[in-house]
Amino acid sequence: MTPHPRKKPERRTEPLSRERIVDTAVGLLDTAGESGLTFRALSERLATGPGAIYWHVAGKSELLAAATDRVVSRALTEGPDGSPDGIHDVALGLFDAIEEHPWLIGQLTTQLSHHPTGPVTTRIFEATGRQVSALGAPASSWFTATSALMHYILGAAGQNAANAARARALDPEADRTAYLDTVAGAWKQLSPDDHPFTRAVADQGLEHDDRTQFLAGIDLIIAGVTAGA
Repeated sequence: MTPHPRKKPERRTEPLSRERIVDTAVGLLDTAGESGLTFRALSERLATGPGAIYWHVAGKSELLAAATDRVVSRALTEGPDGSPDGIHDVALGLFDAIEEHPWLIGQLTTQLSHHPTGPVTTRIFEATGRQVSALGAPASSWFTATSALMHYILGAAGQNAANAARARALDPEADRTAYLDTVAGAWKQLSPDDHPFTRAVADQGLEHDDRTQFLAGIDLIIAGVTAGA
């Protein structure tokens, strides 16, 4: 009986580079999450050995930071300066990136809290701050206004992504409307004495669009910034 020839390992056709490693890591994070990002899994996708990867990236922490910066840099496209549209572009770029990459919000939180001078934090702060300064607000308000926008953008986008993940975890087949119906129904059952406001707006939660509501919050902050101009 003739033995089957041994299958040769797949060889990469493109030269290994840091950029290719980071892009592959982003794809792996999207499909397997942070726990699935291992150098072994990365080696298999890149058809190379871990040693070759370590030549370009020192470890997982550096790789996660680089992947986060790659996604953020792509999300922050250049928009018109000095108008609400410019701030909308920055905000929606991050909103969509966080929705598309479920792992991103955790890494953004890590980068902002532990690496305030790192490339991710400064990139977001610079993109947001340029738009704020171009609105004509007093320079003394730039830091506070930019910080408020950053906190709102990342907080609201992160909560939206968490809600979507929660809905999928409860029922992978359930759509957004069914999930909101469940929430609104629970709110209506709250005590009218302890939660009169929550009960009163329960049905409004069924009608809102996430992106429209998100931009409405941005516009409230912009209105406060421009009021002092």
